[in-house]
Amino acid sequence: MIPGLHRLTDVWVYLAASPLLGLTTTLVAYLVALQLYQRLRFNPLANPVLIAIAIVVAILVITGTPYKTYFEGAQFVHFMLGPATVALAMPLYKQWHNFRRAVLPLMLGLAAGSVTAVVAAVGIAYAMGASRQVMVSLAPKSATTPIAMAISERFGGLPSLTAVLVICTGILGAVLARYILNFLRIDSHPVRGFALGVASHGIGTARALQVSAEMGAFAGLGMGLNGVFTAVLVPVAMPLMLRWIGS
Repeated sequence: MIPGLHRLTDVWVYLAASPLLGLTTTLVAYLVALQLYQRLRFNPLANPVLIAIAIVVAILVITGTPYKTYFEGAQFVHFMLGPATVALAMPLYKQWHNFRRAVLPLMLGLAAGSVTAVVAAVGIAYAMGASRQVMVSLAPKSATTPIAMAISERFGGLPSLTAVLVICTGILGAVLARYILNFLRIDSHPVRGFALGVASHGIGTARALQVSAEMGAFAGLGMGLNGVFTAVLVPVAMPLMLRWIGS
């Protein structure tokens, strides 16, 4: 054995038994990803969430660390999702006067975005021969994770699959939204932010906040309203779509 390798292995075994390992790994991975993101001048393709996930997965695979062990420490980050979401109330409050002047366009955009997300996901999955369980898991993918997982479980989907799909949707939205909106020549920060929040929930909102406070506020509004709208829409529309698909 290489000199010092045995000792290093012993140190790793000791650290792996500590719940703080998961938290430390998560924070270090994100800091590395954020540095890379900044060095690349905030290029959307270098999304720090995507890079951090890849780093964490690589570490867990290389070290053979079970996900359960990792999550014992990382669950603190999971817990902080709640306070972080509530904290979005501050930029929302500061932009309240702008929200009031655009209620009708926002509601129309919300309805169009939510319905399109659900119908497109289920329709594409059906066209590709997916099972009913997979279609149910896909339906709420554009809502925030807790709401999406609850909806999926309620209708017989796979909450774990839904969680992965929600994360993938958020990352894709954060990466591609800039190019799509530029192609459509949509320059308004409120419109860009609201679209990003509706389509890509928290990850999209985090990206919008990096651009401007106004864009981030509208993204936060879109994320919150889409979560509520999806929670109402899917229970009503899903049985109808499954009945139509089964006929």
